[in-house]
Amino acid sequence: MTQPVRKVREITVGELAARSGVSTSALRFYEWQGLIRARRTPGNQRRYGRDVLRRVAFIRASQRVGIPLATIRDVLAVLPEEHSPTREDWARASTRWRAELDARIRRLEQLRDHLTDCIGCGCLSIDRCALVNPYDVLGAQGAGPRCHLEP
Repeated sequence: MTQPVRKVREITVGELAARSGVSTSALRFYEWQGLIRARRTPGNQRRYGRDVLRRVAFIRASQRVGIPLATIRDVLAVLPEEHSPTREDWARASTRWRAELDARIRRLEQLRDHLTDCIGCGCLSIDRCALVNPYDVLGAQGAGPRCHLEP
């Protein structure tokens, strides 16, 4: 007697890791951060809906372009429960993130351009070094030690 084919609606953390290419520890971290959700079995095992595969892909793509997890969580939080992110969801998120990424690129270009000056000074002078003390912020604060440099 053949058994009827059962449609798999949930997957284990190991199956999700294998299919998404993300380690089980990273998946547990994503869950802890509120990026994905799992149902718990009576034996306290995680079971994920199939929609989580696309959410994990969304998270990984976002991380590749440098988007912080907190920002990714904000975008995923507005999606309906058990909703796989769509192309439209990605388009809305990437439009939101474009200005932030452009600003980050400008800051990195400025750092790159000042890197030669910094190495050229030889001493990483606290009053001239664009990397250690951009715009001589510490000089404007007066004499004395500082605990923390702001970026």
